[in-house]
Amino acid sequence: MATTELTGRWLRQVPNALTVLRLVLVPVFIVLLFWQPTLWQWRLAAAIAFTVAILTDFFDGRLARKYNLISDFGKLWDPIADKVLTGAAFVSLSILGELPWWVTIVILVREWGVTWMRVAMLKYGVMAAQAGGKLKTFLQSVALILYLLKIGNAFMEWLGYLTMGAAFVLTVVTGLMCVREAMVLRSQATQPTKGDDDG
Repeated sequence: MATTELTGRWLRQVPNALTVLRLVLVPVFIVLLFWQPTLWQWRLAAAIAFTVAILTDFFDGRLARKYNLISDFGKLWDPIADKVLTGAAFVSLSILGELPWWVTIVILVREWGVTWMRVAMLKYGVMAAQAGGKLKTFLQSVALILYLLKIGNAFMEWLGYLTMGAAFVLTVVTGLMCVREAMVLRSQATQPTKGDDDG
């Protein structure tokens, strides 16, 4: 009985521990990337750190949903950890001159803007997660990994440009869809009922 209870307590902490690990890996990733950004070995190390961090997002979400381990800590910090990680990668690549700043700015404004909008809209209702949102996150992650590995590899560079382009377009499109959904949700919540119309 005690062993089962101990296992249950340990399992409940795993998703949150993975979220914390993702945050811890952000400075590790940045140091590895900027240490020797033109050397393949250091780029590979940075790509590995980023990939491990991204995978923690997949596993903590899956565990939380499968075993109903969703917590207030996870609700708050999981999306923040995701955006801090990908944001650090986008900004770092732009600082290195490998990704145009306008791409990074548009993507970050969309990501943080939608997050803020979801919080602001809670007084009207909950905005459901979009199917395209998961694909957007996946494409962003793949594009960033390809950019980290494209040093001295023409094919990887071409593939990185193509994937980043697709990720950028999907990021903008899903962002506009979120804005439209928020407007509809607000309109429905503030629309007077028939009882209110009757004088």
